[in-house]
Amino acid sequence: MKIAIVGAAGRMGRKLCELAADASLDVVSRVDAVDGFDREWGGDVEGVVDFSWHEAVPGYVRKAAEQGIPYVIGTTALTAAEQAVVDEAAKAIPVVQSGNYSLGVNLLIELVRKAASVLGRGYDVEITEMHHRHKKDAPSGTALMLAKSAALGRGVDFDANAVYGRRGDTGERPADEIAIHALRGGSVVGDHVVMFAGELERVELVHRAQDRAAFAAGALQALKWAKGRPAGIYTMRDVLGFA
Repeated sequence: MKIAIVGAAGRMGRKLCELAADASLDVVSRVDAVDGFDREWGGDVEGVVDFSWHEAVPGYVRKAAEQGIPYVIGTTALTAAEQAVVDEAAKAIPVVQSGNYSLGVNLLIELVRKAASVLGRGYDVEITEMHHRHKKDAPSGTALMLAKSAALGRGVDFDANAVYGRRGDTGERPADEIAIHALRGGSVVGDHVVMFAGELERVELVHRAQDRAAFAAGALQALKWAKGRPAGIYTMRDVLGFA
């Protein structure tokens, strides 16, 4: 399968290019705004993996829809307008979109939903994520996925109960609050901790990424899975058979 990597000059893009051959994928186009990279992919491309910048996603996903090829999006922090373009493209092609493509993280998301359901309102949910100093968006897409999974398990509205850090006189913590805290520093690939804090005990679910290969391998697996699928938006839950 001939593929294009969008955002090929970035950390994830380089790792995707490095691992593609092991997944029996042929990278025929490395797309990025950096000198020495392609600005667009050619007509021979059969699928695209995009780990670029959110503002670039609409133009590229439209092109994939015009060519009728599957598209995997690892780029996070899309605006509502940008997401609307992705949704429109997914009417024509299979689009896999996830804030994290590692097997371990997607398993963690399932465990968080289950824990939130079992532990209930007696346990406060606090989520901490840490990434390298170069990460531009906060909180991470993975932290948001974990928080939304906790809200789903507890049966509460995420948007109405999410808190992003704290400062000043915040008052007493509401029982259904789901707090997300972003840390940045060093070369940390990605750490996520979901804490359920009760009166008598704490339950912590933790994932620490040791190498970006965990994310890259999952994204490449997702692209191979998407080939030949009906048009629509899919997640790693679909790819891994969790859905």
